[in-house]
Amino acid sequence: MTTLPMNALIAGASGIIGHAAARTLKADDASVKGLARHEVDGMDTVRVDLTDARGTAQAIAREAADTTHVFYAALAPDDSLSVEAERNAGMLANLLDALEAAGAPLERVVIYQGFKIYGIHLGADVPTPARESDPGHMPPNLYQAQEAQLARRAKDASWDYVALRPDVMVDGNVHGNPMNIALVVGVFATLSRELGLPLRFPGSEQAYRVLMQFTDADLLGRASLWAASTQGIGGEAFNVTNGDVFRWQRLWEDVADYLGMTTASPVPLDLPAHMADKGDLWRDIARRHDLVEPDLSKLVGWDFGNFIFNTETDVISDVNKIHDAGFQETEAARTSLLRALDTLRANRIIP
Repeated sequence: MTTLPMNALIAGASGIIGHAAARTLKADDASVKGLARHEVDGMDTVRVDLTDARGTAQAIAREAADTTHVFYAALAPDDSLSVEAERNAGMLANLLDALEAAGAPLERVVIYQGFKIYGIHLGADVPTPARESDPGHMPPNLYQAQEAQLARRAKDASWDYVALRPDVMVDGNVHGNPMNIALVVGVFATLSRELGLPLRFPGSEQAYRVLMQFTDADLLGRASLWAASTQGIGGEAFNVTNGDVFRWQRLWEDVADYLGMTTASPVPLDLPAHMADKGDLWRDIARRHDLVEPDLSKLVGWDFGNFIFNTETDVISDVNKIHDAGFQETEAARTSLLRALDTLRANRIIP
């Protein structure tokens, strides 16, 4: 492994993980390029669709042949698990093929995996705290497919890989991303306040009381730099969360207090259906407060909120492995979420 600065290429640069990695890498004087289908604000962007092998090869050869480190956060979800696994493995393959063809001096790939790696999307009662050494489940799973490909290729390559496994992301810098729980909470609270309502948890009673965890975006950014530059960890996977657990029952009250709102008992909602008629209301809020996104449908992922607010089993990752390996940062869930709400306000994403 060489020492920084590095020539970093961030696949999936428009998302929470991509932005967080870019902020940390730039602060550490790395050269950073994003890879996305559209131009990413504030980032030198290689515009490409990773499902297009030829287009990817041409773009990499032209604009990113000097890449030393890849941070792979690209994701193309699909309702079919087999289609999702095949498509996402193919996208990763197209990028690796392109870098190889361009003669890129690649040293390490940092790839990101969600708690889905442990089978929670299958309705499984995942043993917690989940450990990186836990046995896998029957595929298809996009993360299994991607890591199997990385492991196979790395055997004969000059580069290696590290897998980071964050969980529910918290960030105040990005809007329009469907997997930002801070944005879901912030927009839901804003609409509740506008309608003169208390801040009621919109999920199930059981979900209100299970143990949950966050991964702060900036903490993940620093973990990404650690994963890219630490020797002796190639081929390993690491859970990376705030190292703190919470129950919505307590944290929801903290959010309400912080925002100067009252709260009341949970009322389960199908958020996409229930928020379908709130577009005009949000447009009016955005006009009065000069917010950056007046279109509610482009702002927040209510489906993601539905999933998180109705998770009825404990979701906890064992983070001892990454701590023992040298990355020991932690963050209180309350601090992380409230700071993200402040940042969303400062960025005029919520009022």
